[in-house]
Amino acid sequence: MSSRHVTTTLWRPTGPKELELVRELDWRAWPPRLPEQPIFYPVLDEDYAIRIARDWNVKHDGAGFVTRFEVESEFLSRYPVQQAGGRTILELWVPAEELDDFNAHIVGAIEVVHEFR
Repeated sequence: MSSRHVTTTLWRPTGPKELELVRELDWRAWPPRLPEQPIFYPVLDEDYAIRIARDWNVKHDGAGFVTRFEVESEFLSRYPVQQAGGRTILELWVPAEELDDFNAHIVGAIEVVHEFR
C-alpha cells in the first residue's frame, strides 16, 4: 500500500519578488509573510488567480505570475473556504504564523503556469 496523499490543487497569483523567494526555497515552500501581511491567501480557482496576476500584479509589480501547487486535502480542511466575491472568488486564509506548517503539507513542487508582463 503506498502512502500517497489525497491533494487539493491551489493557485497563487504572485509578483516577481515573491516568486524569486519561492525559487530560492527550491519551489517547495512559500516565504514568510511580511509584518503587514498577516494572512497567506492561496486561491481555489485558476481563472481568479489569472485575473489577480494580470490585473493587479502587473500594474503594481511590472509582472504577474500564477503558480499552481498541491497540498494535502486533509490538512487543508482546517481552513474554511472564504468567498471573497463572486462564486469563483474562493480563497483560503492561512494565518502567517501557520505558514511553516502549511508549507510542510505541500506535495511536490510549486509550478509557474501563467506569466503576464
